[in-house]
Amino acid sequence: MTAERELAPGLYLVATPIGNLEDITLRAVRVLKQCDLIACEDTRQTQKLLNHFGIEKPTISYHEHNEASRAAELIEKLAHGARIAVVSDAGMPGVSDPGFRIVSLAIENSIAIVPIPGPAAFVSALVASGLPIESFAFRGFLPPKSGARKRVLERIKESLQTQVFYEAPHRIRETLEDVVGALGSNRRAVIARELTKVHEEFLRGTAAELVAILNGRGELKGEIVLLIGPASEAEAPTAATSIRDRVAQLMREEKLDAKAALKKVAKERSISKSEVYREWQATKAGSSTARPIRSADRNARWE
Repeated sequence: MTAERELAPGLYLVATPIGNLEDITLRAVRVLKQCDLIACEDTRQTQKLLNHFGIEKPTISYHEHNEASRAAELIEKLAHGARIAVVSDAGMPGVSDPGFRIVSLAIENSIAIVPIPGPAAFVSALVASGLPIESFAFRGFLPPKSGARKRVLERIKESLQTQVFYEAPHRIRETLEDVVGALGSNRRAVIARELTKVHEEFLRGTAAELVAILNGRGELKGEIVLLIGPASEAEAPTAATSIRDRVAQLMREEKLDAKAALKKVAKERSISKSEVYREWQATKAGSSTARPIRSADRNARWE
């Protein structure tokens, strides 16, 4: 058997199980065993994981309340050649958990950053949801107050992407009621609860059906991922939405470049690509007198 490779200096972002301890990777265990220090969202929670795998390493707290000062402290250690692992209570650090600040500082200081992949609740929920996954948006936690939450939901009303949120169990019923109000009772939705744990559960249906299910049960417990399906053809953007606004929406939500977004708009509206391009150029310039496209231009842009 070959000896374990020595761990190089740097910052290691280590994914940890979201419930089932068997989901930890061999690489994650090796990194945690070989690093000099483990920065934890909650040292008590992480210690349970370390004890289970027989890992004896010093830990230090790194959470949302001390992230600014602790990140600078850890960067100083890294600058002197330390090997530091960052972990959250569950899943990938930085995904709705602390991690962004220290990564940014590490980049500024030319410190090596090594992601150690593993479980992520939103990915597990997405692939088992039954909703379309070719295009999706992960948006973290919804606002806790209903007014702000409704504004977020209104902004995704016409989206053709599956939307993925984390939500607190005591707010999930109220949130689904807001989904019904903002997106309609027939919008498809999925609740994924306690993923990888003993009481793992998926509730699938329309938003109204899920509200009815929750009204017939006691308060849900555990970690929850809420998935909202894309707009139906009837709800999707129509000619009432300007071409400029629709192109901007596709570029923002689906990360398309202008050419790909224009092609998609042409297909949605059953009009020629050149017609879409002319209108887009005209509205961009704030004038209907934009330069017409010559045939050669059209071929160069679209073919």
